[in-house]
Amino acid sequence: MRIERPKGTRDFLPDEMERRREIEKVMRQIAESYGYREISTPTFEHLELFTIKSGEGIVEEIYAFKDKGDRDLALRPELTAPVMRMFVNECSVMPRPLRFYYFSNCFRYENPQKGRYREFWQFGVELIGSGSYLADLEVILLAYRILKELGINFELNIGHVGLLRELLKDLSEERVRKIMRFIDKKDFESLERFLEENDLMDYYDDIKTLISMKGRKEVIENAREVLPDFDFGYIESVAMGLERLEVDFNLDFSIVRGLDYYTGVVFEIYAVEGLGAQNQICGGGSYRLTHLFGGGDVPSTGFAIGFDRVAEICSVKSEKAERIVVACTPGMELNALRIAENLREKGLVVYTDVMERGLKKQLSFANTVNARFAVIVAEREYEKGVVLVKDMESGEQREVPKSSILEYFGL
Repeated sequence: MRIERPKGTRDFLPDEMERRREIEKVMRQIAESYGYREISTPTFEHLELFTIKSGEGIVEEIYAFKDKGDRDLALRPELTAPVMRMFVNECSVMPRPLRFYYFSNCFRYENPQKGRYREFWQFGVELIGSGSYLADLEVILLAYRILKELGINFELNIGHVGLLRELLKDLSEERVRKIMRFIDKKDFESLERFLEENDLMDYYDDIKTLISMKGRKEVIENAREVLPDFDFGYIESVAMGLERLEVDFNLDFSIVRGLDYYTGVVFEIYAVEGLGAQNQICGGGSYRLTHLFGGGDVPSTGFAIGFDRVAEICSVKSEKAERIVVACTPGMELNALRIAENLREKGLVVYTDVMERGLKKQLSFANTVNARFAVIVAEREYEKGVVLVKDMESGEQREVPKSSILEYFGL
C-alpha cells in the first residue's frame, strides 16, 4: 500500500536540503554577529499557551489534541509565545537585555496554497528586556541585513499600533480588536460594515485617513493632524535612526499586525517579486507578553522570517564540497575503506562501494554523483605502493604513492 505524505507537508530531497541549509547558515551567522544566541522550545505546548493570548478561536486554526493523560496540547503555531514562556520559567533573573534566535518548524491547520503550508519553518529573534527605540532599531536592522545578504528584493514597511489604539481609545477592547483585525487583513468592506452596524461611522474618516498614510518621515506630520495629542517622538527616533543607517523603508500606518500583544512599533517586509499574493516574508514589532504567563511586564521586540517563502526566491546556492569516489578491485575493499577514511578526516566527501560492484560500474557511479576524482585501489598497483587517481573531467589517470595521497589533494 502506498502512503502519501499528509496534506500541507513536503519532502525535501538532498539538493533542496543543501540549499536550505546554506540559507539557514547565512541567517544564523548574521544573528550571531549581533550577539544573538540560539534557543529551542518543545514542538508541542499546553494549548492554554496560545489561547491565553489569542482566544479560543485559534483552536480552529491549529493542531490541538488531547494526550493520553487527557491534557490539552497543541503543536506550536508560532514561536514567540513559547519563547516568552521559557523566559518566564527559566530566564527571568538573567541579565538583560536577552538576545535569542531560533529556527524551528511550526504547524497551522489551514488550506494549503503557494507559500502557505501546514508545516512551515520560521527563523526569528527576540530581544527581551528593553523598551528603548534602540531595541526596535536593532531588530529591524537585523531583519533588513539578513534579507539583503540573501539577495532578496524587498520592501520594508513600518507602522505603530499605538496610533490606532489612541484613535479608538474610547471603544471597548473587543471592538478595538475587531477593527484592528479588519485593517490587518485589508478587509475594508467588512470594516465599514462593522462600523456602520455598530453606529461607529464617526470614526470612519479618521481611520481611513490614518491607514492611507504611507511614505517617509513627512507622514508623521500628517498623522499629527489626526492625532494632535499622540507622542510621535518614539516613531520619529526609529525613523531617524533608520535613515542615518541608510535603511530603505516606508512608514505605513495601516500596519497593525493581527496579534493583540503588539504595543508599539510594528513592521512587515514584502518580497517585490516571485511570490505573488502571498509575498510577506517577515513580520515583527515590539510587544508585551510575559505578564500573561505569570511573569512581570517585560518589554520585548522581535521578528519572524517565513523561511519557506524566502527559500523560494532566495539566490543563495548550496556550496558543493568536492566529491571523490574510492573504487577498488575485488579483495581490496578494506584497503579502499582505509584510504577513504583518511580523506574524510581531512574534510572531503568520499564515496565507497557498498554494492560489491565491478570496477567499471564503480567508475560509472562516480560520474553519477559528479565526483571530481576517482581513487582506484587495484591489487597489482597497491602491492607496488601506489594507487591510481583518475580525473573524471579530463579522463587523465596517474599513479600516486599511497603515502602521498593526502598531499596529492592538497591536504
